[in-house]
Amino acid sequence: MIKIVIDTKGGDKGATEMIKGAKAALMKYDQLSVLLVGDESVISSECKKLEMPMDRVEILDAPLEITNYDSAADAIFNKTESSMLKGLKTLSEREDLFGLVTTGNTGVLLTGAMRYLSGKDRVRPALAAVLPSENGGFTCLVDTGATIDCNSQMLHHFARLGSDFMKQSYAIDSPKIGLLSNGSESSKGNKLVKETYPVLESDESLNFVGNIEGNRALSGDCDVLVCDGFAGNQVMKVTEGTATRIITDIMKYAHRTGSDEIKKLGLHLMEIYDIGSLGGGYILGITKPVIKARGNAGEKAVVSIAGMFVNMASNKAMFDKSKNKI
Repeated sequence: MIKIVIDTKGGDKGATEMIKGAKAALMKYDQLSVLLVGDESVISSECKKLEMPMDRVEILDAPLEITNYDSAADAIFNKTESSMLKGLKTLSEREDLFGLVTTGNTGVLLTGAMRYLSGKDRVRPALAAVLPSENGGFTCLVDTGATIDCNSQMLHHFARLGSDFMKQSYAIDSPKIGLLSNGSESSKGNKLVKETYPVLESDESLNFVGNIEGNRALSGDCDVLVCDGFAGNQVMKVTEGTATRIITDIMKYAHRTGSDEIKKLGLHLMEIYDIGSLGGGYILGITKPVIKARGNAGEKAVVSIAGMFVNMASNKAMFDKSKNKI
């Protein structure tokens, strides 16, 4: 059995949606069990309504909630009984728990993960998103918002985390590492990019392929695209926004012309670029898997994330205890 922690608080859609997702995930994956963290009375009531298979469900009472207005420093010391932090602490203490998913505050999550799930080297965690690329594969974008202001050492660290992740979870022997820039030439980029380029180039353990421009971010030219959290967050959101706009126009055209083929195309693209249902961002550099779902994540996203955990658990290389990190 694979047991995962689901934080039922902190999302836009409330605990009910997370619990519905847990039920759907349990129905889809026979090897899955869950620890639901949040208001015990609410969880118990919803589980009863949904006729949850309680032999595969555990409930952990956590009366407090991390909001988007909580600062990481205040929450870490004053909200230890919140569902997010109590879930992280429990994950760190129990051998039977594999990973955690939450829709809550990213800043608090990163700080909590560092506090409870840091390895011996206590590295700074990074937030990575895996997006579909043009060549039919996937591109790991790191960082996507955990660290806004970075230096070249941090970007080097992100590159190594991303490379290890793609080796372990996607079986890529030598992941191609790209550096997000405003031009492909080595001379292009802002101060940070220009400082980082020679650092990545000199690391013989990395398959560094050079600068990648924004319009080639999801081309498949690289397996890992490295950038600071501000740029990475913009790449992810602009990609989603552009895809949504194009798909909306296609569906409008299909409706106007009555073309079933064009409608099928729109539905196909929706499935590929539905960022909300792809799952969430992986926190890299910690001792157990933690996935940050979007704030508006619903039932479909919870099921997708459960599938991610199942796939991780089946790949024993994903969590290498000798390295003490994901």
